[in-house]
Amino acid sequence: MSITATITGINKADNYAVAPIPQRLLKKEKVVIITADNTEDLEFFYPYYRLTEAGYQVDVVTPKGGEFKAKHGLGLQSTKAISDVRPADYVLLYIPGGKAPQELRKNDAVLSFVKEFTASGKPVAAICHGPQVLVSAGVIQGKQLASWPEVGSEIEEAGGIFVDEALVEDGQFITARKPGDLHRHLFGVLQALEGKVSKKDRDERKSSAA
Repeated sequence: MSITATITGINKADNYAVAPIPQRLLKKEKVVIITADNTEDLEFFYPYYRLTEAGYQVDVVTPKGGEFKAKHGLGLQSTKAISDVRPADYVLLYIPGGKAPQELRKNDAVLSFVKEFTASGKPVAAICHGPQVLVSAGVIQGKQLASWPEVGSEIEEAGGIFVDEALVEDGQFITARKPGDLHRHLFGVLQALEGKVSKKDRDERKSSAA
């Protein structure tokens, strides 16, 4: 540990972990981000910080728990293992992109979690390559989703409908294409969490995107 870290008590490897939310700002609800090594840094950290800023407790979950490192070198030292969490404990599932979804889609425990969470009807958000996990979980039949363009054919083959838009909302699914869509994506996610989008509004948005 460096002299600076010794004096301040800060371990540099933990600098990206969120500081505790003040009690007066803390919501009761928790959200879960499922990811793995080689996730796209921005697609993980933007929602991680933005959802925390909004007052939600964000649990970061990886296949085995512990440390993970994103595609461009950022990361966290501590995450929860998929075997230690339950879908019932969360109000939102968020799946970032990058290369992590290729690993996640091969993990039976991750797919079981995604299936159970989706069956609850609660919001499911995914960006870039994140919808690959939804494809492998078999939960997108008849649903409109955005994604990285190369994932579009997978969505179609799984019975979904690929839409090349910055924000696509269809029922419980809230999806986007790339890092440049994150501001739109999190706007949709937070509206869903705060109950500001009715089913009628979502159906109307779906119709206008078709």
